[in-house]
Amino acid sequence: MKIVVTGAHGKVGRAATQALLDAGHDVLATDLTRPGFERKPDGSADYRMADLTDAGDAFAVIRGADVVVHTAAIPEPTGNPPHVVFQTNIMATFNVIEAAIRFGVKRFVNISSETVPGFFFPERPFLPDYAPVDELHPAHPQDPYALTKLFGEQLMDAAVQRSDIRAISLRPSWVQFEGNYEQNLGPQIRDAAVLSPNLWSYIDAYDLADAIVLAAESDLPGHEVFYIASPDNVGGRDFAAILTEYYGDQIELRPLDRTDASGISSRKAMDVLGWSPKRSWRDYLDEQGRALPQG
Repeated sequence: MKIVVTGAHGKVGRAATQALLDAGHDVLATDLTRPGFERKPDGSADYRMADLTDAGDAFAVIRGADVVVHTAAIPEPTGNPPHVVFQTNIMATFNVIEAAIRFGVKRFVNISSETVPGFFFPERPFLPDYAPVDELHPAHPQDPYALTKLFGEQLMDAAVQRSDIRAISLRPSWVQFEGNYEQNLGPQIRDAAVLSPNLWSYIDAYDLADAIVLAAESDLPGHEVFYIASPDNVGGRDFAAILTEYYGDQIELRPLDRTDASGISSRKAMDVLGWSPKRSWRDYLDEQGRALPQG
């Protein structure tokens, strides 16, 4: 299939582009990075620079696609003014889904976020109602980033109502790869008291890319939303024990798939999408959270 990957030079977009190429798809990568004019390595994706907040750019890159994988976004709200985060993310998503509908794209894979319930960037204190958090948890976003991700999912709902496109929104947990495991997760592995707003959850970029391939190839009707998180928690601890130790009775504990469960459940993705994660923080870090040699 001809697949357009937006945000292709980000950590999610890079992994997704390579996974889609490895799966045999014809990939057009697009981002804000200026193109180079040297010979490309064999097997590389075609690349086109585009500012997706401009409708003309969006229509230009989406034309001819069978599937769109939309990873492009300002990935969190603290490094840009709020109005820039909101306008960039909303208009890019709107323009790309609008182009996809007008050109008859069959499938749209929307990269949403674990932050939709209200994690990470609230201005007032927030804790989830229960854990592990799943797709049925109410949405209470406060910040401009999480709001854009919720509204993006609503754009997908509208798209399947007004056209024949099929949509899947993936909500990745905190994305890790070789270059950031130790910096991001090392402190939590050494000390569970180093809390993260997503309850010790994470996802490997390459497991996420595998989920993106499944979503791109899926025939699921309508619009489905899936959390994508590693099944284990950072540090591999007894989740029930640490939830009680650090949050008391503020968060309802629901049944766990395993003792060292993540604070976010990906059961739906495993059961419905057929996703099977293969990687863990243990592949990159030792028990003290220090980087292992990578072959």
